[in-house]
Amino acid sequence: MILAHNFRGLDDITQVHSFYLIYKRCHPTLPLYKFPILHILLSAVELKFSFKQKGMLPLLLLLLLSSFSSSLFPAAAAEPETLLRLVPPEALISSEFPGTSFGEPREAYCESWRLSVETNNAGNWRKIPSRCAELVEAYVRGSQYALDSKVVARHAHAYAKTVKLSGDGKDAWIFDVDETLVSNLQHYADHGFGSKVWNESEFGKWVSCGKSAALPWSLWLYRKLQGMGFQLILLTGRKETHRNSTEHNLLAVGYHSWKKLILRGNLDAGKRATAYKSEKRAELVGEGYIIHGSSGDQWSDLVGVPMARRSFKVPNPMYHIP
Repeated sequence: MILAHNFRGLDDITQVHSFYLIYKRCHPTLPLYKFPILHILLSAVELKFSFKQKGMLPLLLLLLLSSFSSSLFPAAAAEPETLLRLVPPEALISSEFPGTSFGEPREAYCESWRLSVETNNAGNWRKIPSRCAELVEAYVRGSQYALDSKVVARHAHAYAKTVKLSGDGKDAWIFDVDETLVSNLQHYADHGFGSKVWNESEFGKWVSCGKSAALPWSLWLYRKLQGMGFQLILLTGRKETHRNSTEHNLLAVGYHSWKKLILRGNLDAGKRATAYKSEKRAELVGEGYIIHGSSGDQWSDLVGVPMARRSFKVPNPMYHIP
């Protein structure tokens, strides 16, 4: 009865904890495990005192529920339950992630992996998991990629229609080039669709050929924005040495009348894409441009200071440029 009375007053932490310490001194050899309910109640007092100090009461409640169920159903408690066992073994994170999955079907895993890439949750990854190469190829060659690109273009266009242009020739929209305005699918078909580590030298040779194809929905958006009066600025990670081949390629597939085409100069060599493109945007702002929108297939095309007022991520699960 004394125990019950004191347990009802559990909010008085100091009083009840003192009671428990006295109880333990008076009964140092009492085998509490033979009295499970009593054991639970007394343990609750001490646990609540320490957990209260650390702000961990929810964890205490979970422990008590687990212990209480074991006491009421001893047959089920033959094998001790712990908090760790509340987590299914298959839910534990593999040390090999993200190169392998946790046993999911390949297609489901690769779709989840692609989502993590597009949302930038994957961080700085070097290549796609080899088991996803075929599915990535099917995606970039298929209707879903075209539809995803269409949705991005439509959202960008809808936003652009809400922008009130100043009419001073300084209302800008920035486009990246590779996998944003043009597709290098033919090049990546020869390099595992991203399942091999990106090779700058090999890509440079491809760029020099000037054979990249226009991405239909990006070309659609480009023309819409152009007709609305935006100044279109192309900001690419391609080198200045590729200016001629890049210009000829863009003109050949339908892009024209851009305000600026900015490529990496000698002073930009070795800079991470995020830093390089942020610096170029800062220069544009310094020239009086208002960057209303920006479109790119890499997060490094879009993030950094200053940023566009709205940014639009074009899908690309084949490679990552930090």
